[in-house]
Amino acid sequence: MDLVAQLLVNGIVNGSHYALLGLGFGLIFGPTRITHFAYGPLYALSAYAAWTASVPLGLPIPAAAAVGIAAGALSGMIAYRALYRPFERRQSSGPVVLIASLGLFIVLQNAIGIAFGSDTKVVSRYSADVILLGDVVFTSVQLYQVAALAVIGALLALFLKRTDYGKALMAMTDNPEMARIIGIDTIKVSLLAFALGSAIAAVPAVLILLKEGATPYMGFTAVFMAFVAVVVGGIGSLRGAVIGGFALGIVENLGTWKIDTEWQSTIAFIVLFLVLLLKPRGLFGRAR
Repeated sequence: MDLVAQLLVNGIVNGSHYALLGLGFGLIFGPTRITHFAYGPLYALSAYAAWTASVPLGLPIPAAAAVGIAAGALSGMIAYRALYRPFERRQSSGPVVLIASLGLFIVLQNAIGIAFGSDTKVVSRYSADVILLGDVVFTSVQLYQVAALAVIGALLALFLKRTDYGKALMAMTDNPEMARIIGIDTIKVSLLAFALGSAIAAVPAVLILLKEGATPYMGFTAVFMAFVAVVVGGIGSLRGAVIGGFALGIVENLGTWKIDTEWQSTIAFIVLFLVLLLKPRGLFGRAR
C-alpha cells in the first residue's frame, strides 16, 4: 500500500503539470481553433528565459520565474501576429495552419538548440526541500506544481467569469462567428488567448527547470501531453482539460505499479486511443 500511495502522489503531481499544460493549450485552441503545436518550443523558450535570468544574469529565483512567464506571454503573442494572423487573413484551411505550426515547432526547437546547446541547463544554486508525509516522499517543487494549478485555475476562473475580456474569450470558444457578429474584437481576443495560454504554460516550464533542468527538446512531451489532456477532457472545455490532465498523470503513474517505467509514456497513447474510440468528444466535450 505504501507503493500505491507514493504512485498516487506522483500521479497527482504529474497530473497537475499536465493539467496546467492542457489549460494553456485549451485556452488557445478554444477561442482561435488553432492547433498550436509550436506551444511546445515556446514552453521550452520560457524555461530558457528563466534560466538565462537566473544563471548568467544572477537574478533571484522569483524574478527569474517572472522573466520566464513574461517571455512566454510575449512569444505567444508574436507567434500569433507573425504566423497565424496572416493565415487567418487569407482564410487558410485548418490543415495549412497546422502544417505552419509544425514548421514553427521545428524551427524554434532547432533555434533553441543552436543558441543554448544541447546540454541540460540547470539552476545549480537552487535545491528543493524533501518533505516526508508518513511513508510518502515528495519535494517542495512538486508541492509548487500542485499549488500552481490551484492558484492559476482559481484566478483564471475568476477572470473568465468576472471580466469583459474573459467573457469574450468564452463567447469565442462557444461560437467565434457569432462573437464577431455581435462586435467582439476577435483579433484582440485571440492575441489575449495566446498571451494567457503561453504564460500559463511558462509556469510548469519554470518548475520543470528547477526540478529537472531545461533541454531544447522538452517541448515535444509538453505539447503532446497538453494535446492528450485537451482531447481526453473534451475540446472546448477548460474544466475537461484540467480533469484530463489529472486523469492522465494518475493513470500513467499507477500503471507503473504493474509495468516497467520504460513503458510509462506509452500509457498516454493508450488513454488517447481509448477515449477517441469510446468517447470521441472527450469527457466534457460538446457537439459543435
